[in-house]
Amino acid sequence: MRTTRLRRRTAAFSAGHSCVDVYQGAVAALVPFLVAERAYGYAAASGIVLAASLLSSVVQPLFGMLTDRHPMPWLIPLATAAAGTGIALVGLDAGYAATVAAVALSGLGVAAYHPAAARMVRATAGGGGHTAMSWFALGGNVGFACAPLLVAGALAVPGPAGWWLLALPAALGVLLSRPPARTGAAAARADGPQVAPPGAPEENRPAFLRLSLIVIVRSVVFTGLSTFVALYAGERGGGEAAGAVALFALFAGSAGGTLLGGRLAGRWGRTTTVRRAYAAAVPAVAGILFLPLPLVYLCAALAAVALYVPFSLQVTLGQDYLPTRIGTASGVTLGLTVSVGGLASPLIGAVADAASLRTALLPLAVLPLLAWALSRRLPEPAAQPAPRTAAAAKPAA
Repeated sequence: MRTTRLRRRTAAFSAGHSCVDVYQGAVAALVPFLVAERAYGYAAASGIVLAASLLSSVVQPLFGMLTDRHPMPWLIPLATAAAGTGIALVGLDAGYAATVAAVALSGLGVAAYHPAAARMVRATAGGGGHTAMSWFALGGNVGFACAPLLVAGALAVPGPAGWWLLALPAALGVLLSRPPARTGAAAARADGPQVAPPGAPEENRPAFLRLSLIVIVRSVVFTGLSTFVALYAGERGGGEAAGAVALFALFAGSAGGTLLGGRLAGRWGRTTTVRRAYAAAVPAVAGILFLPLPLVYLCAALAAVALYVPFSLQVTLGQDYLPTRIGTASGVTLGLTVSVGGLASPLIGAVADAASLRTALLPLAVLPLLAWALSRRLPEPAAQPAPRTAAAAKPAA
């Protein structure tokens, strides 16, 4: 019975994550419309995307710290509503500043959602929660990938109704994020500030710092590939069709890797899985750059698998390294390091302009080796009892 309830809650969290992350992808999908219909220049359009991505990424650790001190289950539906409402308000066309403000509201909702939701997933799953976190991460991947379809379908409807259709995933996400009736330990873990249970390991800040460096490296590699792999495949002689296939292979591989990570961790342990995944990423990324075009698609899929196997595992590792600050750990591993990858992409583009795209992408084949080296000294946290709340930690009167 408990397993059935856990699966239902995990499915609800995964679907809710899809409903939120669809708005991360929607911002980029709206750029062609904004350029064509509102005569925004490329710099203005880039400013909108940058505002959304930086806000949704950089502010996440702050929300993580907030939820650690004052757990707020109601923040999940509120953040979901803000993410959808912000994108829908773009349709008002009240000027560039208003558009940026609407997109910023959406980014703020995305930022508030992730630490609170990841904390809730971990508390609901109990124990390691690796498989539950894998499904949660997969939901985000699916939502991001579906964003272009949502935007194209909604904006095909004339008038304001099309824009308000963009808010439908948020409405569904709010329904899915209603907290279930919980009692006892499950309610305490989810709704109260955490304190370390007796015998639990203390915070391991050096390990968390090392893990953060690893996630930064991974972010640079995957963001660089997702930004430029379509252009690179097109330059190899396949044109736009080859670029589309390469990008599809990359996104499909990321979904498969997300699910595979939880299964492999159950067999090998998290740190061993992370280490082996980054080792496998080195030849896969190199294959994209040096093998002939048909094999580029296969290597793109394999590289994405290798880079996404560690994704959800790194979230739970961070939570175990900071066992009384799960929200903060979630905010850092899910949010702050994403922005680093985005900031590195312009540097890759500058090198590509000065030399060649292959030259600019060469460091991406070496960086997973750095992640592998860093991961060799990651400790595997011991199985921990679920954190108690501050109220539960007090002796009974």
